[in-house]
Amino acid sequence: MLERLQALEDRYMKLNELLSDQEVISDPNKLREYSKEQAELEEPVAIYRSYKATVEQLEDAKKMLREESDEEMLDLVKLEIEELEEKKEQLEEQLKILLLPKDPNDEKNVIMEIRAAAGGEEAALFAGDLYRMYTRYAESKGWRTELIEAHTTGMGGFKEVIFMIRGKGAYSRLKFENGAHRVQRVPETEASGRVHTSTATVAVLPEAEEVDIEIDPKDLKIDTYRASGAGGQHVNMTDSAVRITHLPTGIVVSCQDEKSQIKNREKAMKVLRARLYDKYQQEAKAEMDETRKSAVGTGDRSERIRTYNFPQSRVTDHRISLTVQKLDQVLDGDLDEFIEALLLDDQTKKLQQIGE
Repeated sequence: MLERLQALEDRYMKLNELLSDQEVISDPNKLREYSKEQAELEEPVAIYRSYKATVEQLEDAKKMLREESDEEMLDLVKLEIEELEEKKEQLEEQLKILLLPKDPNDEKNVIMEIRAAAGGEEAALFAGDLYRMYTRYAESKGWRTELIEAHTTGMGGFKEVIFMIRGKGAYSRLKFENGAHRVQRVPETEASGRVHTSTATVAVLPEAEEVDIEIDPKDLKIDTYRASGAGGQHVNMTDSAVRITHLPTGIVVSCQDEKSQIKNREKAMKVLRARLYDKYQQEAKAEMDETRKSAVGTGDRSERIRTYNFPQSRVTDHRISLTVQKLDQVLDGDLDEFIEALLLDDQTKKLQQIGE
């Protein structure tokens, strides 16, 4: 570990030199590339330097302990050694976490897809609750949300809703939301007061840029049609809705949210890129022995990950056995307790994997 950290510090110092080089300064691409790399190294290098200073202070204190004879001074030195050893241990843990392999998608924007599953109209209403929960969470983080496609039901729920969340690190915090979410409550339409169980599925896709995935225009079948549902006279009287079929995979994406056909096409292409990127990533991961099993859950869309129980006002995440008694706050976007626990669990499993 120390050899890797020293190599990072050496690279950081080399980047400082490069960023002062006139040839690099005059090349925008190199300047951007080196500046980004330097920014990524700042935190581990700063902690490594603090670690080295702590080790040095600890060695000096231990040397003093061997040479000192004054009892009062010895007590002070022992106390200092105890504090320095604790600090050294904390810094080592931080460095181990910083050296864990990073998910290349962590800093990306997110495309979320929520679909009503088992439970009919009640599942659609729950899908609407989840949509509100994630948009409120995004709002609390200062992220922007953008609706891409929505298919509503008569009672105000969603058969399907697709939207984008734009914000630094959005994927890193939302990627564990993949899976089946279950709700237990008395539906508004239930006259006898019996508790029903319904489900909705959530898919979290990192936004894929054109540089991440190439799409051959010849592989696309693009249809335009008149938008249906609410949207005003203009929306319903022009062929503004867009449906894109990716012929090699059969993936179909549609968008009719915007009045402009061009904007609908842009949004549909974003979703298509994200779905293809996710498909290729899942295929690549499936080829790797047991790697996916070491993550939090499997990321399988069908895996039941969380239950929202209304009668008991509780929310339980089944992957980490965490239950909180604040259902209203969670549905209002207070998700950090779950997200922090899931991140910690993921880090712990990765650290155990390194130690094996």
